[in-house]
Order: sequence, then C-alpha cells, then structure tokens
Amino acid sequence: MNYLAHAYLSFHDPQVLVGNMISDFVKGKKQYDYPEGIQKGIKLHRMIDLFTDQHGATKRAKELLKPAVGPYAGAFIDVVYDHFLATDPDIHDADTWMEFSATTYRLLEPQMHHFPEKFARMFPYMKTQNWLYNYRFNWGIERSFEGVARRASYLSPENDAFQLFELHYDQLKASYSQFFPEVKKLALDLLHDQ
Repeated sequence: MNYLAHAYLSFHDPQVLVGNMISDFVKGKKQYDYPEGIQKGIKLHRMIDLFTDQHGATKRAKELLKPAVGPYAGAFIDVVYDHFLATDPDIHDADTWMEFSATTYRLLEPQMHHFPEKFARMFPYMKTQNWLYNYRFNWGIERSFEGVARRASYLSPENDAFQLFELHYDQLKASYSQFFPEVKKLALDLLHDQ
C-alpha cells in the first residue's frame, strides 16, 4: 500500500499516522527511538505491507504490470491500490477525500520533529501538490508511476506501466476490491490488540 492507504488505515490516530507514514524511512532498531504510538504505526505499516505482498489478489495484480517493470511491480501496485481507494464510493466521495487529505496533513504537521530526514524533505511536496487527494486521477497515478520509476535502479520513466494500468484497469480494480476489505480488517484488529 502507498501513502493514502497507510494514512487511511491509521484511523485518525496522530501518532499511529506518523509511524505509518514514515515507516519506509525507519530502518531496523531505529523504530525503538520513537514514542510508543509512533512505534505502533511503524509496526502496523510493516504488517500491512507483509499482508499486501502475500495476498493472492496482489500477486495476480503484480503479474499484469511485470512485463513493464519486472520485480518493481509491487511498488507500482501499491500506487494502483491507492487510486482505487481514492475512487472507492463505498468509503468516501471526492469532497470527503479532500477533507481527509487536509486533515491528514494537519495531523502530521505538529509532529514533523519526528520525521526522518528523507520524509521531512518530501512532506512539503506531498502537501502542496496534494498527493493524497490526487491519487483519484489517472494523471496523478501517471506522475506517481514516474516517481517510482525514478527511484528504481534500472527503470526509465518512459516504461509501459501506465499503459498496462489503463489496459488492465478493470482487473486491477477487481484485485483491489477483493483485497482491501481484508487489509482494513487486519489493520483494525492489529490496532485493537496492541
């Protein structure tokens, strides 16, 4: 899952939200340098990622993008899932997602002193360009795909992942629909048990 899903699966808990958003930038035992609530978010993020990678729907979705991006298919599917979450009428409409995005940035800002350096550099762009909301749009997904490709060691930004996303849109949406209720239940159960 990418940033929107991790924000959503924090269920408005400010410290869990921080941990869930910064987890990819916190390596190994560094997670124990953070307050307990942020550690909870870091652990939640990692369990969500593990569950996502092992889920059958995700494995099928990855196969649709592998011809263009090979082993990076998982990173692209994370973005795809955020798109379908952002357009899921059973969760929020467009106005509510705009409000959710603004609330997420507002909850994160007072805790910026906890951000690892890389996330701290990225966060102003996330906010001013409203990444969370713009996952709704195909052009937002295309830009996100370009960002994933730039960070990959051998992909060019001109790869065919976005064309495959458009070609297999309905199949990818079906994978999201099968997967997301299960990951939401997992996140709620994990937060309830901690």
